[in-house]
Amino acid sequence: MSCKPGHTTALPLVVLLFSSSLWGLSWWPLKQFVNVGLAGPVLSMLVYGPVGLVLAFYLWRERAAWRPQAGLVLALALVGGWANTSFVNALMAGDVVRVMFLFYLSPVWSVLGGWLFLGEQVGPRRKLAVGVALAGLWLVLGGARAFVTPLSVADVLALTAGLAFAGNNVIARAGQAIPIRSKTAAVFLGCGVLSGLWVLGLGTPVPAVSLPVSLAVLAYGFGWMLLATATWQFGVTHMESGRAGVVMLAELLVAVLSATWWGGEHLSTLEWIGGALIGCAALIEATDTGIEPTPVNVLKKETP
Repeated sequence: MSCKPGHTTALPLVVLLFSSSLWGLSWWPLKQFVNVGLAGPVLSMLVYGPVGLVLAFYLWRERAAWRPQAGLVLALALVGGWANTSFVNALMAGDVVRVMFLFYLSPVWSVLGGWLFLGEQVGPRRKLAVGVALAGLWLVLGGARAFVTPLSVADVLALTAGLAFAGNNVIARAGQAIPIRSKTAAVFLGCGVLSGLWVLGLGTPVPAVSLPVSLAVLAYGFGWMLLATATWQFGVTHMESGRAGVVMLAELLVAVLSATWWGGEHLSTLEWIGGALIGCAALIEATDTGIEPTPVNVLKKETP
């Protein structure tokens, strides 16, 4: 089933909600890997690197399709690679709920990026959704007390992950000539390379791990993360980027609920009110069934 960019269809919405659920639950296996002694940069290198090397076959085979937009493929590797690398490391190092809240400034960046770079329209309904989401985030972070304490390393990683994630959405939307598999391969390769450079820069030794842990890491990379990334790339490619950025707030809700139920984290009444507002924002955007105008793609350079 194909989906034409700029037209509303249920398939990208369903796929993106499924992807968001996988990403929202990704903190749990990451915390288990922390418990067996794997550091963030090492784990992201071991998870993304092997998958990227395998997917490089498709990237090479589909080079004729993406060659006119080779610059966007490189941008996907750098921006998408950093989004995943920093997100994984933030979740492993920090508090899950706080990391997710800081990361989810990304819908704001998605809307702004779609408007600035793709010429997408930001109508009253989308402005309302973004405003409600921001109000919810403000309440969840404690209102005026949100930034009383300095940002930790995990906080900075979460913020930059959200910015890079939104940038990846805009780039994926612009790169309509790039096949989905090539987009996925570029992100995994970029994440593996960036994580490897991080490990080298820190001088972090790769610890010896048991066979069961090694198999679990490979299963997490080739199963969970590959599926989450491929479905994410499909969704953001076939959905207007501002809309996709708000729909993916479902990831935040899944992460917060699972972290409070299974992870022992707790929310105050103010935080629950903020979470409800974020859910309302996602509902406003997800139920917008109007036909979107086809955007002017200013990032795509037409070939003669």
